[in-house]
Amino acid sequence: MKKKVNKTKPKTARKREIIESKPEKVKISKQGLDGFFKAENLALIGASHEINKIGNVLFKNLIKTKTVFPVNPNIDVIMNRHSFKSVLEIEDKIDMAIIAVKAELVPEVVEQCGKKKIKNVLIISSGFAEAGNEKLNEKLKNCLEKYDIKCIGPNCLGIYDAYSDLDAIFLTQQRLKRPTQGKISFISQSGALGGALLGTMADRKIGISKFVSYGNAINLNECDYLEYLGNDPETSVICVYVEQIKDGKRFLEIGKKVAKEKPIIVLKGGMTEKGNKAAMSHTGSLAGDARIYSGILKQIGAIQVDNLEDLFSVANLFDKFYELKKKIKGKKIQVITNGGGYGIICADQIEKNKLELGELSSATVAKMKKFMPTFANIGNPMDLMGDVTNERYRLALDACLDDANIDLVLLVVLYQTPLINQDLVEIISQAQKSMKKPIVIVMNNNEFEESIKETLEEKEAVVFEFPEDAVRAIQKFLR
Repeated sequence: MKKKVNKTKPKTARKREIIESKPEKVKISKQGLDGFFKAENLALIGASHEINKIGNVLFKNLIKTKTVFPVNPNIDVIMNRHSFKSVLEIEDKIDMAIIAVKAELVPEVVEQCGKKKIKNVLIISSGFAEAGNEKLNEKLKNCLEKYDIKCIGPNCLGIYDAYSDLDAIFLTQQRLKRPTQGKISFISQSGALGGALLGTMADRKIGISKFVSYGNAINLNECDYLEYLGNDPETSVICVYVEQIKDGKRFLEIGKKVAKEKPIIVLKGGMTEKGNKAAMSHTGSLAGDARIYSGILKQIGAIQVDNLEDLFSVANLFDKFYELKKKIKGKKIQVITNGGGYGIICADQIEKNKLELGELSSATVAKMKKFMPTFANIGNPMDLMGDVTNERYRLALDACLDDANIDLVLLVVLYQTPLINQDLVEIISQAQKSMKKPIVIVMNNNEFEESIKETLEEKEAVVFEFPEDAVRAIQKFLR
């Protein structure tokens, strides 16, 4: 008995060196990347029926939400779908072609895409400049120019759009969970680093708008994605991992405009000599002098972070509290804790990061004295003591959020003390919903508190395990 084949047609047919660096000689228009992120009709060149091959994983991810035309000259049927020998056989208009074939075949495939009038290609394949294959890299570049084609890649993980349901990432959804819809978008020159951040966001219930891993940046680079996301209504916070800025002048120009409207948080790879050399073999990029890049980022108003954890943490703060951030005039922090040692560490870190401990008004102090034990510390840090109750936390939070001398509350909750329970989660959540001031939480991450932490994050709270990490992120946020 012959296997039924689905042939149904789809429903819809250094400083001076960097600043003065010349842009790539690409004739294409860089304006607008909806042809990638909002694509509906896709051609997958290198589609495969072999489980766990890149062409198979991509096909499974894409067919859930998009019209996908599998292309493989060596296979007639892929997952009960007719496989085309070439994109030239497809009668329908194609919004984007995704290419996952051997590097030496890519220029020929792009030539076919050009003849088919496909203007957007995502090239997953590696083996170009990052592998020292400059001749093949030049051949590909010339072919893209010839047909006026925009290209993401080559040598990249792919792209993801939570709003258009586009999943063009070559990792399985079982191995890498996708975040839900949110307002953070992520531009990453490294696919592995980008994938790690996506997984962390999914685990911590942080939403995403768009993700792009752009690899070698053969004609589209970080400037194009920054410009696009700067105009994207579905993006409020932009995170960037970059190893080399290809066009310094353009990056400065675009970055200054975007940073006035949206926070740009940047993790720069290759900041050391050895890291610089590693960047060259990773994406074929020479990273350049670290001080120069830091100067450029400072000029445009971007927030530079030193590690992946800080990238995630600062982005999370902006995502949750961006509207409140606009109202904050200073950097005065009130620490509330039920553990004196934690309060001292928080105070040390606040001073170390050049922030300030706020001074409560006399009215707030008088109010607090009515319900606090006589031996309690009502200053800053405010120690609610080991016999703290849910109600004492509620009263302290309300009083500090109403105090004009305070810009942000750093709330330490140690669940080892006996008189607080999970009802405190709702008290914190209600205080945060008042949108008076940002509340940043520090709590342990032991087995008992893990479920409480998860519930808080589901309720849009920002939770840290260690005071040092929390204050470092707050410093970047308030700067």
